[in-house]
Amino acid sequence: MIQPMEQSSRIRGYIVFAFVLALALYLAWIVRGFLILLYVSALFAVVLSPMVHATARVRIGRWRPFQGAVAIFILLLVFVAALSAFGFLALPPVIRDLNELSGELPTRVPALLAKLKQLPFASQLNSADAVTWLQNSAGHIASFLLSSLKDWAVVLLQIIAGFVLTLYFILEGDRAYRWFLSLFPVLSRQRLDGALRRAAARIEKWLFGQLTLMLILGAASTVVYLSLHVRYAYALGVLTGLLNVVPVLGAATSIVLAILVAAVDSWGSVIGVAIFYLLYLQIENAYLIPRIMKNRVNLTALTIFVSLLLGSELAGIVGAMVAIPTAVLVTVLVDEYLVHKKAV
Repeated sequence: MIQPMEQSSRIRGYIVFAFVLALALYLAWIVRGFLILLYVSALFAVVLSPMVHATARVRIGRWRPFQGAVAIFILLLVFVAALSAFGFLALPPVIRDLNELSGELPTRVPALLAKLKQLPFASQLNSADAVTWLQNSAGHIASFLLSSLKDWAVVLLQIIAGFVLTLYFILEGDRAYRWFLSLFPVLSRQRLDGALRRAAARIEKWLFGQLTLMLILGAASTVVYLSLHVRYAYALGVLTGLLNVVPVLGAATSIVLAILVAAVDSWGSVIGVAIFYLLYLQIENAYLIPRIMKNRVNLTALTIFVSLLLGSELAGIVGAMVAIPTAVLVTVLVDEYLVHKKAV
C-alpha cells in the first residue's frame, strides 16, 4: 500500500519531470537551427569518415604518410583539384554564351516584340512600354538581390560553420561518441552502441553504393551529352551525377534541366536525351541497383520518399541529402527498441 506522503512525492516528481521536459523541448525549439546544423555535420562526418580512414591506411613501405589531419587535407586537395577541373571544362562555354547573349540582346528584343505582337493579347504592345517594363523589372531584381545579401551571408556562415564542425567530428568523433555513450547505464550503453554501429555500417555501405551509381550516371550522361552536342555537356554531366545522391527528386531535376538545355539547339537532342534517360532508368532499376545497392539500405520506396519530403522540409537541399542516412538510423533504432521480436 502506497503511503500518502510517498504518493505525493511521486506526483511532485512527475510534475517536475514534465516541467523539465517541456522546458528542454522549448529550448530545443529555440535553437533548432543550431541543432539541425550540429546533426547534419555529425552525419556528414559519419559518411565521410570511411574516406578519411581509407586515406589514412595508405602505405609507402612501412610509412603511413596520411594520418589524422593530413588525410583530411589530402581529401580537400583532391576536392579542390576536381572543382578546378570542373571549372576549367564547364565554365568557359557558359561564360561565352552569356557574353554573346549580352551582345545580341539589343537586336533580339525587337524581333521578340514583333513575334509577341502577333498574339491577340499583345496587339497593343509597343517598344516603349516593353523597355519601361524591362527597366522596372531590372530595378526590382536588383533591389531583391541587394535585400537578400544578408540572407546569403547567413547561409555562407552556416556552410562554413557546418564545414568546421564536420572536420572536428571527423578528428574527435570517437572521443565525442564515447562521451555520449557514457551518459547511459552500462547495459543500455552496450545495446545502444551495438545499434549505432549497425546503423553506421549500413550507412557506409549505402555511401559506397551511392557513389558508384553517381559515378556511372555522371560518366554515361557526359558521354551522351557530348555525342549529342548538347550545350554545357561537362557541367550537365557532373550535375547529373551529383543530383543522383537525392533519389527520385534528383533524377527528375537532372532530366528536366538536361531536356531544357537540349531544347535550345534542336528537338533531335531533346529526343536523344529523353531516350538515354529512359534506357538508363531501366538499366539502373533492373541491373545496377539490385547488384550495387543489394541489402545496403533495406528501405522501402515509401520510406525513402517520406524521408526525402521530411528532410527537404526541415533543412532544404542539405536535409534531402542526409534523409536516407537518417532514415537508416531511425529504422535501426526502431527495430532495436520498439519492434517486439519473438524469442528464439
